[in-house]
Amino acid sequence: MKDPRIQTLAKNLINYSVKLQKGEKVLIENFGLQRELVNALVKEAYAAGGYPFVLLKDHQVDRALLMGAEREQFEMIAEFEANVMSQMDAYIGLRSGDNINEHADIPADKMKIYGDTVGQKVHREIRVPKTKWVVLRYPNSSMAQLAKMSTEAFEDFYFDVCNLDYSKMSKAMDNLVELMNRTDKVRITGPGTDLTFSIKGIPAIKCAGEMNIPDGEVFTAPVKNSVNGVITYNTPSPYQGFTFENVRLTFKDGKIVEATANDTERINKIFDTDEGARYIGEFAIGVNPYILHPMQDILFDEKIDGSFHFTPGQCYDEAYNGNHSNIHWDMVNIQRPDYGGGEIYFDDVLIRKDGRFVIPELEVLNPENLK
Repeated sequence: MKDPRIQTLAKNLINYSVKLQKGEKVLIENFGLQRELVNALVKEAYAAGGYPFVLLKDHQVDRALLMGAEREQFEMIAEFEANVMSQMDAYIGLRSGDNINEHADIPADKMKIYGDTVGQKVHREIRVPKTKWVVLRYPNSSMAQLAKMSTEAFEDFYFDVCNLDYSKMSKAMDNLVELMNRTDKVRITGPGTDLTFSIKGIPAIKCAGEMNIPDGEVFTAPVKNSVNGVITYNTPSPYQGFTFENVRLTFKDGKIVEATANDTERINKIFDTDEGARYIGEFAIGVNPYILHPMQDILFDEKIDGSFHFTPGQCYDEAYNGNHSNIHWDMVNIQRPDYGGGEIYFDDVLIRKDGRFVIPELEVLNPENLK
């Protein structure tokens, strides 16, 4: 029996997220074979009058390629994939897999080759700025295990999260966008955290189902050299095949001058990737009412209700602060009382306490108003 929620998701992705128009080309890229959703996306693309193209990949095969990677070979791979991507009007990236640690033993220098070639030339230079794109996960038993849920319960959770009314969420975000656009100083406090920075002059961008599914964040970036203080992240943070915990970063004039974690040596090697890796490229506030707890999947974790993420590395063109890096690492702090609480101030005014917005114009973003 086909699950009708899959067709609803496919319809939303084609018609709302990437807004595929007649005659437009969409690349559907699937890491991990998920025939049901890929087939549904193909049908919806045709129904919209578009031309679907499908690229199937596998994490284990990807690992085998990366373990032997040489720069010359990956430059050719990047040229091939860039040629395909440059002909697309839209992109849907479907990610799934049985092991989030499939890349754990790939050497850092091999991962850097990928970032410098395919990551840069295909995604940062073409896909992100030049196509209508959306990326998402697909539920499986591995994700359910990470979420500490049964597979059936996780599937129900997944479709609640991914098929909610994102147009309603989009309208509810307008007041927060407006407030952030006129804010200079931000202060964030909480257990192990006292951080200040400026967002003056950097646009705030709402994310409500058009680039990520699930979605639910408003992001900007700090003025590059304005970040001072300390932050302690209270969620596990997978990156490059390893799950970091108890991450604590100290900033001086925008730069990470001290970083500790459950593997301090490993995290500092990541921050030494390039100059921009020790500066922040994104600050975002998460508001998805259905996502409450981390599951070591950043597409979900960065949208957690009552959370924010503070991201070392590459900034986005839409919220440009001049920072460039091969790293873009969304690390999450949850400020609800069950995670220790915390406060966010804009220009010395408390706007969110313990994960709930406390000024009238933002109460529409509290979870009971978004479901």
